[in-house]
Amino acid sequence: MAGVLAASFCYFFWVVLTYDFRWGRIAAYTDNLFSGWLMTVVISLAALLGSSLIAAALTAAEVSDLFVARWLSRLYVELVRGTPLLVQILIGYYMIAPSLGLDSKFGIGVLLLSGFSAAYLAEIFRAGIESIPKSQWESARSIGLTEGQTYRWVVIPQAVRRILPATAGQFANLIKDSSLLYLIGLGEFTMQARETNANTYSTFAAYLPLAVGYLALTLPVSVWSRRLERRFRYEH
Repeated sequence: MAGVLAASFCYFFWVVLTYDFRWGRIAAYTDNLFSGWLMTVVISLAALLGSSLIAAALTAAEVSDLFVARWLSRLYVELVRGTPLLVQILIGYYMIAPSLGLDSKFGIGVLLLSGFSAAYLAEIFRAGIESIPKSQWESARSIGLTEGQTYRWVVIPQAVRRILPATAGQFANLIKDSSLLYLIGLGEFTMQARETNANTYSTFAAYLPLAVGYLALTLPVSVWSRRLERRFRYEH
């Protein structure tokens, strides 16, 4: 299905529309666009891993019995979710990173993107855990399971099934949010498309491949999510 949608999208813009895209103008920039797309893939994969790890730590803190840990986790989540990613990128790169001695655009970009997405993932993870009925926890304790065993064998398997759609949506958003990293001069897909447009004045010819490229990254996430949903499906 994902392949059919992508093919239909390409057919519509390349064949059906009569607009003169002047593809020849961007032919010399094909390698730049492809290298930018590969950079976006690497950034997205690194940020997906980083945001998942940070979100797991935030969730663990928020469901713990330690008041300070819960308070700090909640403060971080609300601050990040309450401010635009664009502002966070500018402050993080031009103010915080130099103070910490960080100068790698790639590393800074991945950290900023991971930290932003982690706040949303943490809320998804927390909601999934809290959605498990109390009877499940009580049943686990009644058969002698420890708290760790309860999470591992009872809570997490059920929570994973419930949070998959929202998690996949957040992962797709993360991939698209990586486009804002052009603000710090990182040579990802969007920046290469912007430079191609600036050099050729072929706006649509430069940005339509951008749309197709991001679609090629987000559709597999949706397919992967649906497959995992079927794998973790259980009878009520």
